[in-house]
Amino acid sequence: MSLIPSWFGGRRSNVFDPFSLDLWDPFKEFPFPSSSLSASNFPQTIRENTAFVNTRIDWKETPESHVFKADLPGLKKEEVKVEVEDDRVLQISGERNVEKEDKNDTWHRVERSSGKFMRRFRLPENARMDQVKAAMENGVLTVTVPKVEEKKPEVKAIQISG
Repeated sequence: MSLIPSWFGGRRSNVFDPFSLDLWDPFKEFPFPSSSLSASNFPQTIRENTAFVNTRIDWKETPESHVFKADLPGLKKEEVKVEVEDDRVLQISGERNVEKEDKNDTWHRVERSSGKFMRRFRLPENARMDQVKAAMENGVLTVTVPKVEEKKPEVKAIQISG
């Protein structure tokens, strides 16, 4: 007995059989990344131009500094740029290149993104733009921007005469 009707591409398999090798992919014919990314249904031009836009960056503020952490797995520090602009803008950018393809290769799945990325952050007035530090460890970029020390108001006791 077929649990998937023949109008689903003529497949006759049991969807409840965990050992079935015949998997139906409803998104197979669409031109966007899905669970079945192969060279036949995901053209090379799309793969080459896929933007590396999902760069997630956390920004936290501590009493001493602003700390940015970016997950950049597989990138070397030479492939990442950290820049500071005059108007207190921190820019983190880089590029992940597409792997060289061999004509004899058959791609079964392409899930890693490639291309350029750029994120910009306007920093508050208390950021010390001349002391920005960046470090890369295990695919995590950490950018530390120290804060200007707040000057505590000087309180002077005034003696009352009388």
